Amino acid sequence: MDNTIITFEDFSKVDIRVGTIIEVNDFPKARRPAYQLTIDFGDLGIKKSSAQITTLYTKSELLNRQILAVVNFPNKQIANFMSECLLLGAVNGKDVILLNPEQKVKNGETVA
Repeated sequence: MDNTIITFEDFSKVDIRVGTIIEVNDFPKARRPAYQLTIDFGDLGIKKSSAQITTLYTKSELLNRQILAVVNFPNKQIANFMSECLLLGAVNGKDVILLNPEQKVKNGETVA
């Protein structure tokens, strides 16, 4: 991992928001096992994302779960699906452990 030093101005360009997963579907066309997620970001609207988190999370565990995501990356085509945001998580080997607020907060709240 590159430990490039960035400025606070660089960091402030990354728009990280709280959202709630409102729909979870299998993603059979993904190269690696993944889910297609629909996430409610409040006033920011609904966004979709693909996440390779099938080894640690079931669909029912993800539904209505609050997560953190970067919402200002360009959309990314993954197979036949357009991913509109990037969920944040801690990488543990091949697994990703999702980051989330400790307490329930309003969807769309910013992370600083």
